[in-house]
Amino acid sequence: MNHIYQHFRGEEHHFIDQVVEWKENVLMQYSPKLTDFLDPREQEIVSSVIGENAEVKVSFLGGVHETERKRALLYPDYFEPSQEDFHLSLFEVQYASKFITLSHRQVLGSLMSLGLKRSKFGDIRFYQDSVQIICADEISDYLNMNFNEVGRSKINLKQKSLNELIPHEDEIQELITTVSSLRLDVVGAAIYNISRQKIQPLITNELVKVNWKVVDSTSFECQEGDTISIRGYGRSKLASIEGKTKKDRFRIIVEKQK
Repeated sequence: MNHIYQHFRGEEHHFIDQVVEWKENVLMQYSPKLTDFLDPREQEIVSSVIGENAEVKVSFLGGVHETERKRALLYPDYFEPSQEDFHLSLFEVQYASKFITLSHRQVLGSLMSLGLKRSKFGDIRFYQDSVQIICADEISDYLNMNFNEVGRSKINLKQKSLNELIPHEDEIQELITTVSSLRLDVVGAAIYNISRQKIQPLITNELVKVNWKVVDSTSFECQEGDTISIRGYGRSKLASIEGKTKKDRFRIIVEKQK
């Protein structure tokens, strides 16, 4: 296992163990294993652990190609997966859009208040007045019966076919800059053009995520490929660390969502 662990952070080792267990179960039972929804970093870990193994393969689906959160299907080499094997449901939220505006945080918070795990939901998509939720089939009936308000606003759910999913493409801006270190507060301040004094309380108050996980340490060291999001400021990816300048600063390339 150590040869796998060395490529990942310590806090990711528990998830790696889980993926290895899934893989072994597929080998032993010779049948597919469907996971809950995984964030992109978890998908990357699953792909790395499974690798090019000829006996166990993996596919991901979250609705359409560009969805962010996806379910993984691990399966033996004889199996040919189809869309139905991922057991996805799509709902559209119907609400009084002329009078109220819904936010991602409001919708997600209301879903969590039903006692459901975040891993049972895929992307929550917004386009103009349309709001759509992708979820696991196994909670669709419960959701249909119990999800009837967001905050204090009454809503209705209408089940849709996956081919009616709202298309979504993020506009990306490339940023090239230099930083004195790869500490989270230093890198975040440079990306979002704010002071370290301003970003440090955001980190310690758990408003900053790295690879979709809350990080509350200002000295957390960022790595190439990390996705950083700050509530109220947006999301970006540390696409590349290009080495050091003559002034001993790290030159970084960042992909920032507009």
